[in-house]
Amino acid sequence: MKDKHFDKLLFILVILIAIFGIIMIYSASSIWAEYKYNDPFKFVKSQSIFLIIGLIVMYILSKVNYHNYEKYANIILLICFILLSLVLIPGIGSIRNGSRSWFGIGSLGIQPSEFAKIGLIIYVAKYLSKNNRIIKDIKKGVIPILGVIGIFFLLIMLEPDFGTAMVIVLTLIVMIFISGVKLSFFVKVGLVGIAGIVGLIIIAPYRLLRIISFLNPWSDPLGSGYQIIQSLYAIGPGGLLGQGFLQSRQKQFYLPEPQTDFIFSIISEEFGFLGILIVTSFLLFLSYRIIKISLKCKDLFGKYLAFGLGIGIIIQALLNLAVVIGLIPVTGVTLPFFSYGGSSLLVSMASIGIVLNISKN
Repeated sequence: MKDKHFDKLLFILVILIAIFGIIMIYSASSIWAEYKYNDPFKFVKSQSIFLIIGLIVMYILSKVNYHNYEKYANIILLICFILLSLVLIPGIGSIRNGSRSWFGIGSLGIQPSEFAKIGLIIYVAKYLSKNNRIIKDIKKGVIPILGVIGIFFLLIMLEPDFGTAMVIVLTLIVMIFISGVKLSFFVKVGLVGIAGIVGLIIIAPYRLLRIISFLNPWSDPLGSGYQIIQSLYAIGPGGLLGQGFLQSRQKQFYLPEPQTDFIFSIISEEFGFLGILIVTSFLLFLSYRIIKISLKCKDLFGKYLAFGLGIGIIIQALLNLAVVIGLIPVTGVTLPFFSYGGSSLLVSMASIGIVLNISKN
């Protein structure tokens, strides 16, 4: 590969988004952080450390020839499998918010399920590029890769982390769909998926509470419906220009942990429709640049890899925004680049680093 420059617009855009995210994390978390830790910058400091690491990782990966991932895809997938298995072992994996999905490092934590996103996208991109001729054959081409996806889905659900599992499965299904598999097959898969979701709801009653609170938050306004009600209370008064930076009322102990899944609510409250426009414009332009890179890439593996990494970010963002405005039940999915969460930020930055290297092609 010739030493060409990567997509500078994408690089600059990601830095701008991440900086805006840090600013909004401070606004959303400062009151709670000062009350709980006596330090209003507690969450900002942690996120800033991950941002610096993320920028370094992004730059390094932009220099690494992306064909190396194709070469070591099986090893990368095996490492992800081992990490997802280890995190389930008591004493190794730590429990946070009822889910054993973390490796604790002091006050910080790493989620192997987040890194499994990249590992699976790399593996599926390799599989699709190598099996391009037989992928339309359901038995020979599609069933084997669905089996691999299913194993990882079960591992993540054992934590349990339904939100991350859904992001991964939807991303990989879209990758398989664009490879040319018939639409009728995905209709059948969708029906099986719906049946599976019903089963998951039956075995975990708290998910049923989320469904009920989604359909009618006021059925339990102080319980399962509380978070979405407070989120809508934040978005509603935003108006055109919002209440002003640092002027959110809902972050003052009304909306639980507003710096994570529901940071978009605070952005909407403080910046109004302008804030919504800024966030959606950032995400749309990010999507456009990545899809453009995918379409321009000359080899099939690079096309699938760039598309998969990009669509993964898009799907996660759409799920988060849909939750915040009450279109779907709460899933626990963060808003990429904006929400507080070191693992999510690192994985997003790493994904962009890989895409930047593909953009050299």
